[in-house]
Amino acid sequence: MALKQVSSNKCFEGFQKVFEHDSAELKCKMKFGIYLPPKAETGKCPVLYWLSGLTCTEQNFITKAAFQQAAAEHGLIVVAPDTSPRGCNIEGEDESWDFGTGAGFYVDATEDPWKTNYRMYSYIKDELPKLINANFPTDPERMSIFGHSMGGHGALILALKNPGKYKSVSAFAPICNPIQCQWGKKALGGYLGPDASKWEAYDATQLVKSYSGSRLDILIDQGKDDQFLSAGQLLPDNFIAACTERKIPVVFRLQQASCFCSPCYFFIASFINDHIKHHAKYLNA
Repeated sequence: MALKQVSSNKCFEGFQKVFEHDSAELKCKMKFGIYLPPKAETGKCPVLYWLSGLTCTEQNFITKAAFQQAAAEHGLIVVAPDTSPRGCNIEGEDESWDFGTGAGFYVDATEDPWKTNYRMYSYIKDELPKLINANFPTDPERMSIFGHSMGGHGALILALKNPGKYKSVSAFAPICNPIQCQWGKKALGGYLGPDASKWEAYDATQLVKSYSGSRLDILIDQGKDDQFLSAGQLLPDNFIAACTERKIPVVFRLQQASCFCSPCYFFIASFINDHIKHHAKYLNA
């Protein structure tokens, strides 16, 4: 599959690049950012996938999160894809900030008119890793995932639905129980239809209740002053309770920070080094 390089910038002796490609899964052109650490020039490196939140593109994380120095030090390739298909000419795709463009929710849609293009789950799980492994010096056996908000939801469900695929998982302010919050009900209802039982396959709190795969040590950072936490959109307590019941290790840190809208990347940048170290512990083991 052909890649078109959009940009390339030297960064901490590695390179921060952006590429564009035609996605077979999403039926549109997609962009992703990729940081190649200095170690990638001489050998294969593990890959850490970042999933961004609502309204973001591949640019938000690579320009605001300040992760590149830690990634360079630990020898990690970091991939940051876009958050949804774009330019699919679907009626209504640009009407809402929390549904459609920029809001793919990392699910495979089953409802018209979304099911042809909105297949972000399969894109992240299958197509993108195959593309990355075919074109960059990766070790396909060493892969981890993390994300923020909608992307934190995506990271958790991908790790829980695919035991052993990812060495580690972490999240910033994830949407932990989407079947119980308004964001989730809108997105899952729109993409998957009105049968709420089908939504459970993309709900981290529900998935962890039946998880029986390899050990996962989960790290979550949550801003105490996050308006969406107080509004009941994130529901981390439900996820923590489910993890505790299943004896799945989860470190939940309630930080003195906000993590909504534009300020969220100050929050992410404040603790990104901890998350990179968390993943490096497993990826470089």
